[in-house]
Order: sequence, then C-alpha cells, then structure tokens
Amino acid sequence: MLHSLRMATLAAFMLLAAVAAGHAQTATVDDTAKFLAGMMPAADSPLAPLTREPAWQRHAKFFDGAFAQLEQRQLSKIRAWADTNLAAPRPTMFYMFSGPDFLYANAFYSKASTYVLSALEPVGSVPDLTRLPRGGIASALYNVERSLGSILRFSFFITKDMKTDLQAGQVSGTLPILYVFLARSGMTVKSTSPISLDDKGAAYSAGENPGPNAVRGVRIIFAGDDGQEKTLYYFSTDLSNSGVRASGFLKFCETLAPGNSLIKSASYLLHSGNFTTVRNFLLNNSATIIQDDSGIPLAYYSTKKWRLFPFGRYLGPIDEFPGRYQESYAAMFRRAQPIDFGIGYRWRTPETNVLLSVRLPDDGSPAIDATASAEAAPPPSRPRRPRPPADIGPRPFWPQQPRGGFFFWR
Repeated sequence: MLHSLRMATLAAFMLLAAVAAGHAQTATVDDTAKFLAGMMPAADSPLAPLTREPAWQRHAKFFDGAFAQLEQRQLSKIRAWADTNLAAPRPTMFYMFSGPDFLYANAFYSKASTYVLSALEPVGSVPDLTRLPRGGIASALYNVERSLGSILRFSFFITKDMKTDLQAGQVSGTLPILYVFLARSGMTVKSTSPISLDDKGAAYSAGENPGPNAVRGVRIIFAGDDGQEKTLYYFSTDLSNSGVRASGFLKFCETLAPGNSLIKSASYLLHSGNFTTVRNFLLNNSATIIQDDSGIPLAYYSTKKWRLFPFGRYLGPIDEFPGRYQESYAAMFRRAQPIDFGIGYRWRTPETNVLLSVRLPDDGSPAIDATASAEAAPPPSRPRRPRPPADIGPRPFWPQQPRGGFFFWR
C-alpha cells in the first residue's frame, strides 16, 4: 500500500513537472512571426494550439487572400521589373522614411543582403503570445490587421492611423509588422535583438550604454529559401537635419555604403530645406535610387553623375501636397517607359511614376547597372484623386480612401 502511494505521488510529481516544462517552453521568433502573419507555426510550437481559435483562423484566411492579391497585383510585377532593369546589385539597401515596409524593400532589391530601414516610429515589442490575457490574441491580431490596411490597399502607411493601431495592446510598434512582412515574403526569422547607435555610429547590444542621443533599433537575422542569412535593421530616428546631425545614424550607414536606395511616399520631405543632410547622404552613397516624385527633386541629380530612367506617368502630386509639382519631371516623363504596377500616393498603375537613377562611374562613362531604354509615352493628363482598388476583404475599419489630411511615414 505504501509502495503504491509512493508510486502515485511520484507519477503526479512527474506529470506536474511535464506540465510546468510545457508552460515554460516559449515559441521561437520564427513561429511568432508566422503566427502573426496568419501562417502555421511548427507543429510542436506552443503557439500551434492557438491556431485552432476562430480569431486566428479568420485572421489567417484574411491575410491569405490579401497577400495573394498584393503578390499578383504588385509585388510579382515589381520583382520582374527589378530583374529586367537592375544589374550588379549592391549588398546594402537604404530605405529612409520607410516605416516597417520590408515588403517593398525586398520586392525592389531582393538580392540585397543587408536592409537598413528608418523612420520615427518606435520598434515596440512582441511578448510571449502564449501568455497574453484572455482575449489578448484576438485583440493583437485585429490591431495588426488594422495597421496593415493602408499598405495592403494603397502601397504606403498612413502614419496617424499607425500611431493609434500600433500603440494599442502589448503587441506594439513596428516589430510585429516586420515579422508579418518577413514571414509573408517567405523568410525564416533566425533571431531578433535590440541595437543602439552612439553619436559616432558605433553599434551596441542590449545592456550596453551607447551614451546620450542614442538611436534605438532592432537587428533581425533571417534567411530565404536558399538558406543564406541576411540582416534587416530598423532604426527609430529623426531624419531631419537637426536629428541626424545629433545622432550617429548616418555614420553607421556610411560603414555599409555604397548601397542601393528606395524612396516612396516620403511626404515630399526631401524637397524641404530641413532634410538636406539625408538627401545629400543618399546622393553621395547610393549606386542606384528608385523613387517616386515624393523623393529627391530632379534638380539635385547632376547629369554628370547620374543617368535617369523614367517609368510610368507623372501627373503631379495629389491635392494634399500642393506646391510640389516639377515641370522638369513632367518633361522627362514624356519619354518614359510603361510599367504594370503602382506605388506611392498615385498607386493606381495608370498614374504611377517611378524614376530609376543610376550613378555613373567617376569617369562619366555609361553605367552598367541598368538595362532600361527610353521610349515615348503619352503626355501626362490632368491629375485625378486616387481611388482604391477592388476590396480585398470585409474589414469595416478600412476607409474607402484616405480622408482628411494625409499623414504618412516620416
């Protein structure tokens, strides 16, 4: 009898230990990214049971449809355009005023091995999702969907909405969106770690003191189907003249230069005298620049240093950005080649403009980084306000089109 009691006690103790060990297990960062993206985590992941919840299943179905449409409508066409028009890729790509937009960074520059994204919005956090309070998973997934509403429809983020959506709940900031975009781009997330830059551009890990004026960010190591490891940096930083002069962000970027650059939906900030430092950095440290007209004004591209390839049609800025029309842009785009995708504030394909700028060698000889040729295109017609594409899912919180003032990633 005593022996049986001891055996029963031992069995109970072992069961409790096993349960405790199960609760102590935490999901990998890759499983977390997949879960937030509406994709199945590993079968043995502690997140796997949560995929049986109706909230996650609705979330997965919605994202499956939304990203499938985005892939067909834009991303696959952007990759095909880049394969045709870009050659000799640089290992680094810079994307200023990006927010967490890894989707388009990867679509345009899929061969990069280091991505540097930067904007004002904080990194935020993604806690252990298995420890969220009751109802926390549904709330977190809902906020992620809301925050992605504009980029899935219009190709850019609306900042005032993101500030609200990504401050709600424990899953916050740009990090969960980076996870979603990495997972939906077919990447495996290997590790995530905080990073800080001191005023000299030196990098510091968690627990180290970078001193005053530190720039905070995150470093994500990931890999594609080929298994090659790549690095994604996102830094929360002020890109105005006073902001970058007080920080080491551009000094850090210089250690990775020269690179390729992407600028889109940038609120025409690079037209302003308050952003000359970052504008000069891009012109001095980029081998190629892909932009819409909200990027660097045409007047700052020296014909002795750059060869310009226009694509699409230039209809001028939308009404929310008066005074930014460029006559020289309009003249150049009369010989632009057509494109079959849309980006930027004029994201409808017939209204989109894309400028590929290729830096010439120092001797001024023709560049070999692009294969584009110039063809005549119809003259620009009268600008029209953007209209949304066909709906990609029943989400009543999405606007039919951006209303009020436009507030974009800055």
